[in-house]
Amino acid sequence: MPTLGPTELIIIGLIVILLFGAKKLPDTARALGQSLRLFKKETKKLNEDDEDSTVVQAKAETVPPPPAQIPPTVPAAANPATPSVEDRLRTLEEENAKLRAAQADKQN
Repeated sequence: MPTLGPTELIIIGLIVILLFGAKKLPDTARALGQSLRLFKKETKKLNEDDEDSTVVQAKAETVPPPPAQIPPTVPAAANPATPSVEDRLRTLEEENAKLRAAQADKQN
């Protein structure tokens, strides 16, 4: 791949000055620098979060809970306090109808 010589760099600089104007060039460079700093900071946070999550996962895998402390699970059908999916859907539809009626009353 060919390298950029001084002539090419001068031409590129002149094109940049023509595109952005001499007055806006410092502001553009400042904005570019801030964007790069923000990008670097965010990627650093992502890397730290990835390292933290792998440490947490490793700790969680090394300490399994004892089987005596796990509560027995009760299926939803056997537990009468838990409404079925149909009951929850019916309740949501009724609430939706009430809200629509209230909204229609407000508009009238």
